[in-house]
Amino acid sequence: MSIATPTNTQTLVEELLRRIGEGDPERIAELYAERGDWKLSWPEAEHGRTATPWIRHRSTRADAGAHYRELAEYHVPEQAATEVERVLIDGNDVVVLGEIRQTARSTGRAYRARFAMHLTFEDGLVTRHHVYEDSLAVAQAFTAEDQ
Repeated sequence: MSIATPTNTQTLVEELLRRIGEGDPERIAELYAERGDWKLSWPEAEHGRTATPWIRHRSTRADAGAHYRELAEYHVPEQAATEVERVLIDGNDVVVLGEIRQTARSTGRAYRARFAMHLTFEDGLVTRHHVYEDSLAVAQAFTAEDQ
């Protein structure tokens, strides 16, 4: 394992965020290690539901690509935005704070969700991807009116 310098880590996270913004799942996945630790802060019972299949733990580079493909498939791309408010770097670890704005394709409902993302880079690749977000806002946007 190499030790990242703040400048190197900053370059890596900036590249990852740029690729996420561009929305190409394969190019995003290139920045993930072959095996990694990917967790989402949702209750386990809510993972992988039909309306939100991208919400689940993952462990491979292929999983990372699938996450971004599923995320795009279930949202309206023209009505999406992410505001990164702060990026905190400590060696190989990065915390990204911000807010996402999305629209659920299935219901047409827009939502905003605050998030914190904890990333770890090793040898230039993401080995940890933990996301803490306002899961209630996301879940409500994907729930039909009559439920």
